[in-house]
Amino acid sequence: MANRKDRQLTVPQGGMMRDFVLRLKLIGRLMGDKRVNFFLKLLPLASVAYLFWPVDVVPAIALPIIGVLDDAAILWIGSTLFVELCPPEVVREHMQNLRSNLDEANDVIDAESADTDE
Repeated sequence: MANRKDRQLTVPQGGMMRDFVLRLKLIGRLMGDKRVNFFLKLLPLASVAYLFWPVDVVPAIALPIIGVLDDAAILWIGSTLFVELCPPEVVREHMQNLRSNLDEANDVIDAESADTDE
């Protein structure tokens, strides 16, 4: 179980939207990484394709709320499984790069302004 504990991702602070955008960026980077298995990359593509598939597991007409929730659940399960099944060192590397980019974007630069005559 120690190996499983090492694979867990720490959630960055900043709110739900920041976490959502971070997860999308992570999935995008993992999709473009050659170290991730090609067949594994089909998982998020299949979950997105399910949204446009004409046959639905739970039709939205019969059960309106559950019909929408199953689409969201498929997207969530597909993206979570994809990240969890990717090689942990690759995920860790991309997460560190994404976090360092976010930390750099929040830096405050102390400067003075000056008027220039042209």
